[in-house]
Amino acid sequence: MKAFVHETATVERGSRVGRGTKVWHDAQVREGAVIGKDCNLGHCAYVDQGVRIGDRVKIGNKVSIFKGVSVEDDVMIAPHAVFTNDIRPRSRGDWKLIKTHVEKGATIGSNSTIVCGITIGAHSMIGAGSVVTRDVPEHGLVFGNPARLKGFVCACGENLEKASEKGDSLAMKCSKCSEQVSVSKKDYEKLGSGVNG
Repeated sequence: MKAFVHETATVERGSRVGRGTKVWHDAQVREGAVIGKDCNLGHCAYVDQGVRIGDRVKIGNKVSIFKGVSVEDDVMIAPHAVFTNDIRPRSRGDWKLIKTHVEKGATIGSNSTIVCGITIGAHSMIGAGSVVTRDVPEHGLVFGNPARLKGFVCACGENLEKASEKGDSLAMKCSKCSEQVSVSKKDYEKLGSGVNG
């Protein structure tokens, strides 16, 4: 199945959009961007030059993904989320591109701001309206301004509960799907400390 590009959307030359991907009303994909297969770009979504998006990624309405961001497969980015790419932006003069990476299966809630230079771990979840300033561990649940580590979630989205300890890691179990996940003890100890990474 070919990609679908709405007549009001702009997909610039030199970009690639995978088969089965849908680019909806007024979305813009800049030159050099690569979008995988079976993705969905909502109304007014913006994908900047050179951005890499994996397969089966859902990008909500009015999401802005700026140059320097890479997104792995199966990521959900809810409406109005925005990524930054410079720590000290000014309207004039030089600027320094700082990269951000979103790992497989992560969810970024509506109206979240992702400050550049961080990694958002696989299958993590960021609550709506969060300002994320530090790395988010795999399966981490963070929210707030600044976002703080509040727990851990399964790939299915349910909370994980501590099951057992082994060395430097903890086994955590999902009560819904019974999946077991290994979490770093160092990350687990950050719960309630006000530090998210």
